[in-house]
Amino acid sequence: MMSRALCRAGGVVLRQTQRTAPRLWVTPAQQRWASSLPMNTVILFVPQQEAWVVERMGRFNRILEPGLNFLIPILDRIRYVQSLKEIVIDVPEQSAVSLDNVTLQIDGVLYLRILDPFKASYGVEDPEYAVTQLAQTTMRSELGKLTLDKVFRERESLNSNIVHSINQASDEWGIRCLRYEIKDIHVPPRVKESMQMQVEAERKKRATVLESEGTREAAINVAEGRKQAQILASEAEKAEQINKAAGEAQAVLAKAEAKSKAIRMLSDALTEQNGSAAASLSVAEQYVSAFSNLAKESNTILLPSNTGDISGMVTQAMTIYSTLAKTSPKAEAINVSSEEDEFGNQSSSPQ
Repeated sequence: MMSRALCRAGGVVLRQTQRTAPRLWVTPAQQRWASSLPMNTVILFVPQQEAWVVERMGRFNRILEPGLNFLIPILDRIRYVQSLKEIVIDVPEQSAVSLDNVTLQIDGVLYLRILDPFKASYGVEDPEYAVTQLAQTTMRSELGKLTLDKVFRERESLNSNIVHSINQASDEWGIRCLRYEIKDIHVPPRVKESMQMQVEAERKKRATVLESEGTREAAINVAEGRKQAQILASEAEKAEQINKAAGEAQAVLAKAEAKSKAIRMLSDALTEQNGSAAASLSVAEQYVSAFSNLAKESNTILLPSNTGDISGMVTQAMTIYSTLAKTSPKAEAINVSSEEDEFGNQSSSPQ
């Protein structure tokens, strides 16, 4: 009789527990949690990537691991079921004011995961709702630190700052925010028009700057080309003058050498036998040639008194040549004697 009464009492308590369990989760945000609470059937199979929080007589007892688990009827109760998978939450669209007083409509997506089922169950009433509200407030505070232009340029840094701020507050809830992504940013129509005008002005400015830089580069290239052409022309003229001077110098040297050889040959010929007769013949030929060229280059003519006496002119030229020939040995003898006197004076001075 006693055992039958206990069984009846246990069945009544179990039915009351089944009826009142959903009533404990009457808020809309927690309806998902209440609908997924399993019954205590003594033998339970916990799915993978789920954590079942068990209370014994209203106090936390343990967390059921995936697989086979046993519970005590009436005394044990499954109070929370936490999913350990990555959870995706849509952050509703909200308004925020940037640093330059522009009102923006912005929404995003939040990715989080429950790391500690105990803290997620007893640290906060509704983890998802709390994280969503924290993401919205953090987003507004971070947008208030940036201007409108930086909001579009520093989107990644804005997302990372929001994730860092959420993780600082959600550590006590056993939740880890993995990442936050901004979906859409809506600006007022007037601001959008001004942004388009700014973009067009910036493009025109870049086009003007590029055109001016192209003109400058072209002028520089033309000037450099002219400079190089002048340098090359001056170098060519310099090389031409050097070559011309070298050619003239070589011509002068060649003429001097030829004249020197001619004089040596003439002197050798004069020293030979009948050299005087050959010299007389050469003078006579030059005399006749000179008289043949008279009155061709000028109309003024100077003639000697004995123009027809060719033999006399030859005799006079040979006399001059003989006088010079006699004078040169004397000059050489005088030079030799002067050198001997100088040598004698130098040798007697040390005594």
